Amino acid sequence: MKKVLTHYLRPCYARMAFGFVIKFTGTIFDLLLPWLLAYIIDDVAPTGDRRSIALCALAMVLCAFGALSFNVIANRMASAVARDTTRAIRHDLFARIMTLSAAQTDAATKPSLISRLTTDTYNINQMLGRVQRLGVRAPILTVGGILITLTLDPVLSMVLVAVLPVIVLLTIRISRVSIPLYHQVQQSSDQLVRLVREDAAGIRVIKALSKTDAERARFDAVSREVIGREKKASGMMARVGPMTSMLLNGAQIVVILVGALRVASGHCEVGRILAFMTYFTIILNAVVNLSKMFVVFSRAAASADRVMAVIDLPEDMLTLPAPAAQNAPAAQDAPAIEFDGVCFRYGGSGETALEDISFSLARGQTLGIIGETGSGKSTLIRLLMRFYDPTQGEVRLFGQDARTIPREQLRAHFGAAFQSDTLFEDTIAENIRLGRPLTDAQVTQAARDAQAYAFVQDDKQGFDTSLAIRGNNLSGGQKQRVMIARALCGTPDILVLDDASSALDYRTDAALRAALRERYAGVTKVLVAQRVSSVASADLILVLSGGRILARGTHETLLASCAVYQELYASQMGGLDA
Repeated sequence: MKKVLTHYLRPCYARMAFGFVIKFTGTIFDLLLPWLLAYIIDDVAPTGDRRSIALCALAMVLCAFGALSFNVIANRMASAVARDTTRAIRHDLFARIMTLSAAQTDAATKPSLISRLTTDTYNINQMLGRVQRLGVRAPILTVGGILITLTLDPVLSMVLVAVLPVIVLLTIRISRVSIPLYHQVQQSSDQLVRLVREDAAGIRVIKALSKTDAERARFDAVSREVIGREKKASGMMARVGPMTSMLLNGAQIVVILVGALRVASGHCEVGRILAFMTYFTIILNAVVNLSKMFVVFSRAAASADRVMAVIDLPEDMLTLPAPAAQNAPAAQDAPAIEFDGVCFRYGGSGETALEDISFSLARGQTLGIIGETGSGKSTLIRLLMRFYDPTQGEVRLFGQDARTIPREQLRAHFGAAFQSDTLFEDTIAENIRLGRPLTDAQVTQAARDAQAYAFVQDDKQGFDTSLAIRGNNLSGGQKQRVMIARALCGTPDILVLDDASSALDYRTDAALRAALRERYAGVTKVLVAQRVSSVASADLILVLSGGRILARGTHETLLASCAVYQELYASQMGGLDA
């Protein structure tokens, strides 16, 4: 919370100061109204001077108009400051989320990041607005009201002065308990967001398997947990209002009794008692509003901690300094890809995902990776593109340690398409271009090579056809061809297709492989596939099992020496002699 209030509010200090002055002026006008009323009743009305009464009434009207105008202006300025500050926080949070490493994203979880970017920033926005409106007005009304009541009747004011410290201590004590409770509320909200994302993504499977009731029960359980924690936190903070009202109303009863005795004894006038009761009501409302602000502040404090925990995350995949030998341009004969004794464990501990992976691939060659589900194929690709760093060993690109290559420069080498890749709600052309400075001719050619041009042209709008969210208005094969076109566009140095042709029929898959051989001969290609036919023409094929290389070689070598590869070939191609 401290960084939010100092770092992000600093550019708005001048506007806030000006707004505080306006709010202060408007609040002073509010405080003058009861004093003018007491003056009219006690001093002006007994004289019978209508002109003086009219002037005092006009002064009250001007004070009321001034209070309204200044408070409206100050509230609009407060809303603008809260809006601009929240926009800056959301911008920085989104930018940091986009640069988080895969390990940091795994640790934070995507549902939690979504919740922090939406709900938590909204809570901060509400707090900033309330602090500038109530946080200035309520204390001024409280302190100013007490000071004016001291001038009206010091004896009665002592009743109020005695009650306020009790209210302050009560509010602080309850707030200390409630802030950790709001942390728990936000954690439950993360679980709710995760469940909603899962159900929204898998809605067709849920309906197809008639699991609607089961998912409704899961949602109900998580929702009840959120409600329970929210009730506990809100119930704790809700105690402030009634306790404050009880104390102040009790003090007001004492004031009425003492005031009546003082009026009867001639020590106080009726107008002063009326003004005093008005100020007491103003102070009561101000203190209640302050207690409500503590509720908002407690929630926002928990949210600010969660937001800043992401923004302040350190970079955990820094670019290492390159050895002197690597400062020179890489030799042309250096392998395009080289794994040297690579081992990897997710989270740095637990079960090994990859163990002792070593191979090299020359420029322009094709690497095929095949293996059973969970054998480590996709993990190998993640290490190649430096989504993760290896636990042991070294990954080199064009003779240079991948960890010494700046992230933007490293990713610029790659064009990648993944099986579970995403299409955006935009045109087909923009999904292929993806914000890169590529010409229409390059987009068209990439679509031709990816075998997507035919179905794109079948639509009247062609490349300007708008896609639904996640490309849901395309078939599985059409989606994959658009994704492959995206990877091919711009002719990358290394092309990675991670099971990206699994939804293509054999004829289209064969045409795609032919286009890759003819038009992308100089591009180093990494093909992860379940089909033997997709990797049969590769210069090097790795057969993975349990995170290790079970066998390696060309298609012919593996057919002659690897039982697992022979089994795959026989099951897909109808026998070894097929």
